[in-house]
Amino acid sequence: MSGNRKSHEAIWQTVLSIPPGKVASYGQVADLAGLPGRARLVGRSMGMVPDSMQVPWYRVLKSNGQLAGKPGSKFAQRQTELLQDEGVVVLKNRVKMENFQWQPSLDEMLFKLDY
Repeated sequence: MSGNRKSHEAIWQTVLSIPPGKVASYGQVADLAGLPGRARLVGRSMGMVPDSMQVPWYRVLKSNGQLAGKPGSKFAQRQTELLQDEGVVVLKNRVKMENFQWQPSLDEMLFKLDY
């Protein structure tokens, strides 16, 4: 497996570990995937998820809680709908990270992540 593919796999597995009703930032996902400082790679990886995988891309936000899509865009509307379906409050294209940010324990990460 190439290094790039391995990085994408680590990111996808990390995002798959985010539980419903919780969100994580691009940087947090990169850190948890063992790729510190690679937040932009997380964004690119979300656009490369194979159709066969059901990765909850919508649970990944900017570090300030802002949705990935521009306010009013179809993308942002879809992300808002999916998050709200899980009980995440989205106001003005933003989520309060202090209320909804995923804070996995070490044992949770060791058992859920398989890469």
